[in-house]
Amino acid sequence: MSQSQNTQSPKEILQEIETLKRERNAVIIAHNYQPSEIQDLADYTGDSLDLSRIAAQTSASVIVFCGVKFMGETAAILSPGKTVLLPVPEAGCTLADHASAEEIREMKKKHPGALVVTYVNSSAAVKAESDICCTSANAVDIVKAIDPSRQIIFAPDYNLGHYAAKKTKRDMILWNGCCPTHALLSTLAVEEARKKWPKAIFMMHPECRPQALELADYIGSTSAMIRYAKQQPAGTEFIVGTEIGLLHRLRKDNPEKTFHVASEFLVCPMMKMISPHDVRDSLKKMQHVVSVPEDIRVKAKAAVEAMLLYTGNPAKTAD
Repeated sequence: MSQSQNTQSPKEILQEIETLKRERNAVIIAHNYQPSEIQDLADYTGDSLDLSRIAAQTSASVIVFCGVKFMGETAAILSPGKTVLLPVPEAGCTLADHASAEEIREMKKKHPGALVVTYVNSSAAVKAESDICCTSANAVDIVKAIDPSRQIIFAPDYNLGHYAAKKTKRDMILWNGCCPTHALLSTLAVEEARKKWPKAIFMMHPECRPQALELADYIGSTSAMIRYAKQQPAGTEFIVGTEIGLLHRLRKDNPEKTFHVASEFLVCPMMKMISPHDVRDSLKKMQHVVSVPEDIRVKAKAAVEAMLLYTGNPAKTAD
């Protein structure tokens, strides 16, 4: 830790960030799972793909992406003319690490003619080997839109793939990967939360285990949960089955409602790595630039754009 980090107050750090933003023509975007102080200093908060699209549409020259590596890559895929910074380059994603480009190529050899549908929670290299990307919000719509005669390989999240297969009644080849944070929500934890807050609506992310999803009142992506919570009357109580960071956004948007995390273990350590100091240092030194080789970027972008063609509704593209 530098001497300035030891002596500067949180307020001074925020003031320096604002100055650097003006000097660099930068915008700060933060995922809903980021620490509350990061969400509060960001210009935009949301889901990974929505944030990447915001990054592409903004007039800013520099994008500071407070999230994990695959999110920064997606922003770089969609914004080739801009500089994308990931304040902590070590912030990765275990789910994304479950599939490599080589493994996808091998799977395609085993199932020639199959269509590869890949969750956006994946590396740029994996996206480049895919036919279509999807998000947790539109995975069901994507699978439903695909010709029933086509075989589907769904990677890298087994739980999301299982959910989409069940909703569409499609027999798919599911990848053996998962988000370890969402997988921690056991049926026992769900039952204990129900006992503790019996009147609460239980919202759950489709990355959770199939057994847990069977016990949910509402299943949806983080953006879907945000919309659903807003639609409920004042005084409504919720149990939230996703990463704990979303509760900050939910509580800010709905001060007249109550939100409980489904389990104290729903914390992604990778999502908690970025601090205001890291944001300041990244902007100050223009360090930790996210780059995607052009050949990979073009192929990966095609998979993302194919998703938009299949859904026909950009409003649904939130993970």
